[in-house]
Amino acid sequence: MLSLWLAAAADHAPIFFENLGLKRYLFAFNTPLGEFQLRWYSLAYLAGIVFAYWHVSKTIKAPGAPLAQRHADDLFFYCTLGVILGGRLGYATFYTGGDTGIPSLWSHPSELIKLWEGGMSFHGGLVGVLLAITWVCWKNGLSFLRVCDYIAIPVPMGMLFGRLANFVNGELWGRVAGSDVAWAMVFPGAGPLPRHPSQLYEALLEGLVLALIMLALFWKTRARWRPGLLVGTFTLGIALARFTVEFFREPDAQLQDFAVRTGLSMGQWLTLPLMAVGLFFIVRALIKPPLGGAAVSTPAADA
Repeated sequence: MLSLWLAAAADHAPIFFENLGLKRYLFAFNTPLGEFQLRWYSLAYLAGIVFAYWHVSKTIKAPGAPLAQRHADDLFFYCTLGVILGGRLGYATFYTGGDTGIPSLWSHPSELIKLWEGGMSFHGGLVGVLLAITWVCWKNGLSFLRVCDYIAIPVPMGMLFGRLANFVNGELWGRVAGSDVAWAMVFPGAGPLPRHPSQLYEALLEGLVLALIMLALFWKTRARWRPGLLVGTFTLGIALARFTVEFFREPDAQLQDFAVRTGLSMGQWLTLPLMAVGLFFIVRALIKPPLGGAAVSTPAADA
C-alpha cells in the first residue's frame, strides 16, 4: 500500500482508495443469523479502552497517584459505558434532527441502539466519560481534577486508533484537494475528484502528536504535581487539532448548509468552548504552587 501511495505521489496522479485493498473488517464468517464481521472500528474502540486501562494502571504505581487500582477498575467499566452511550446520544443531539435532513434519533429510540450503522460524537463521548469520572470520584472521595489528569494521558491513543479505522472504512473523507496535494485520494461515494485524507490528518494531530506530548509531560516532567495541567493540555490540544483538521474535512452531508451559513463547521463550533476550558486549566495549574511529593496522598499505597 505504501509503495502504491509513493508512486502515485511522485507523478501527482490521484490515489484511488479501492486500489489500496483495505477491508472494513479483520475477518468474517457466516452464522445462522447472518454474516458476522469483526470490524476494525470495533477493534479500535477496544484497543483504545484496553490501552487506557493498562496505562492508568501503570501510572498509579508512580509516586503521587490520586487513585488506587480498585478505582481504576471502576473507571474502566463506567468510562466504557460513557464513551458508548455519550457518543451515541451526542450524535443524536448534534448531528440528527432539526435542519440536518436526518430524522432525529431522539424521536426513534430504537435507532439509538444500532451502533453498527455508525454515528458517534467525540463531544458526546467526552461528556459521557466526564460523568463517569464524576460518579467514581464522588463515590470514593477522590479528587476529580487529578483523576482527570491521569485519564487524559492515554485518550489520544484511542483517537489515533479510531481515526485510522475511519480511514480503513473510507469514511469521513476530506474536502476536494488542489492539484498540489500529491497524496490526495479518490474515495468511494465521494465523487470523482481527489480529496484530502483528513482521517490521517486527525490520526496524526489528535492522535500521535498529542499522545507523545501527554506521555512526555507525565513521564519526563513534574506535570502530575500541578492539578489540571495535564487535562488542560489535552483539552486545548484536542480542540486545536480538531479545529485545524476541520478546514480539510468535508462537513457531514446534513450539516453542509450550516457550515456555509455560519462560516465554521459544527465540529469547529463545538471546539471553541473546549479551547477556553483548556486554557483556563493550564493557566490555573501554572499559577498555583505545585503539590509536594510528601504532601500527596497515595490511595494505591493505602488500598
